[in-house]
Amino acid sequence: MPEYILSEELKEAVQVAEITMRPLLLKGEPGTGKTLLASHVAESKNLPFFRWHVKSTSLAKEGLYFYDAVSRLNDSRFPDQASMERVRNVKNYIQLGALGEAYSLPNKSVVLIDEIDKADIEFPNDLLLELDKMEFFISETKELVSAKVRPMIIITSNNEKELPDAFLRRCIFHYIEFPRKETMREIVLAHFPRIQTELMEKALAMFYTIRKIDSLRKKPSTSELLDWIQILLHTGETLDSSKIPFAGTLFKSEEDYRVHLN
Repeated sequence: MPEYILSEELKEAVQVAEITMRPLLLKGEPGTGKTLLASHVAESKNLPFFRWHVKSTSLAKEGLYFYDAVSRLNDSRFPDQASMERVRNVKNYIQLGALGEAYSLPNKSVVLIDEIDKADIEFPNDLLLELDKMEFFISETKELVSAKVRPMIIITSNNEKELPDAFLRRCIFHYIEFPRKETMREIVLAHFPRIQTELMEKALAMFYTIRKIDSLRKKPSTSELLDWIQILLHTGETLDSSKIPFAGTLFKSEEDYRVHLN
């Protein structure tokens, strides 16, 4: 797996979150590495990693645990002894979510709450108590799950919704700026260490020229640059003209594609 390139500012934000033991809230345009940071931190520190990808229909409780009542009902239809013994113990139908798994471990772990702004506006507020006290109650089993060690929690947001002030007060905030060309050069070399310098410099120059076009609906991100370079290397394209080869890798809308053609 290619090395994750951290800026000094991002290193500092991670350090502050670790010292204060508060969740680290990351914002920044797509492709700036918000989601990958959590797995990088977990891997570099050899810690268990749990990911909770939030959707528009997600509920805060799902990150803690889920009671599978449907499976219990289905099992109760079978009269054999093994099935009935399983049905009697409700714990067999409790599945821990990402936060629940992390809280139940005896050691430190890393939890990613990815794209928290996709959920309902009340979603972050519904997690305040659980994030503060690092514990939650399973009503079906009357069990209190308390974290012995506070996990490192990294939360990402694409700024689709404003997050509540009460939630923001409990987080360490960091905005990841889009990588400068010097940093992007390091990222490209981490993924393609054998790339020729001339091709890399031409690709970077063309990429940042495209990003300066004000009329673009969606500026190409780091992931699209890496995909584009992979195609260039595979096909042997040399970028010897102003034409942008394989433009569909960089432009993601009809309007942007027309800007390119014109």
